[in-house]
Amino acid sequence: MRKAPAERRNEIVTTAARIGLTEGLECVTLRRVADELGVQSGLVGHYFPAADKLVAEAFTSATMAELDGLLPDPDPDSDPAPHPTSYPDPAPHPDPEGPPGSAATPGVGLRTLRRFFALSSSADFDDISKLWLNARHLSRYRPVLRDHVVEQELLWCRRIERIVAAGVEAGDFRCDDPWATAVRVLVAIDGTSAYINTSAEHRAGPIAHMVRTLAESELGLAPGALEPR
Repeated sequence: MRKAPAERRNEIVTTAARIGLTEGLECVTLRRVADELGVQSGLVGHYFPAADKLVAEAFTSATMAELDGLLPDPDPDSDPAPHPTSYPDPAPHPDPEGPPGSAATPGVGLRTLRRFFALSSSADFDDISKLWLNARHLSRYRPVLRDHVVEQELLWCRRIERIVAAGVEAGDFRCDDPWATAVRVLVAIDGTSAYINTSAEHRAGPIAHMVRTLAESELGLAPGALEPR
């Protein structure tokens, strides 16, 4: 059965994303994707005359799927435009003498970040860490991919920023600049992932909880507040 153009295009991008995630973006070629789908490479070329465009969209498809899985958008209908310059003061905490986040019933922000740090520190996150490292390297030579990488970096930062800002408003966190916190958290994640292809096993112990403890400090939380429950 002949597939609708939108369905076929999505199938091509999804297949390319899977190849890029598991084998590397260098393995994403028109012929390789065609072989995976059991079609002629000319069909893939009809939708993507330039392989660089397919590589870039494969990267975006894979990273967006990971982002939505790791950090569901707290307000998908809101405007993701430029981050604000100030945020409202957090609501009074249920226990004024205790640190934010020590309440018996944690808010959505706490639950979301606990889940995020549990997943992002697991071996299941290794492939996406390798993909980001791969894409940043190739971005030096592929301007189309570079544009997609920059766009995804901003989307990931804004997603964390919005979760933090929502937590501040709910009284879960104390944070004067959610945008700066989001940037620092992602830089820490990228830094701990820098050795994913080489000596990760030798560095896993000392840095196992580095990103989580940084986030706890940034958000005014007690040590261990973002550990999985």
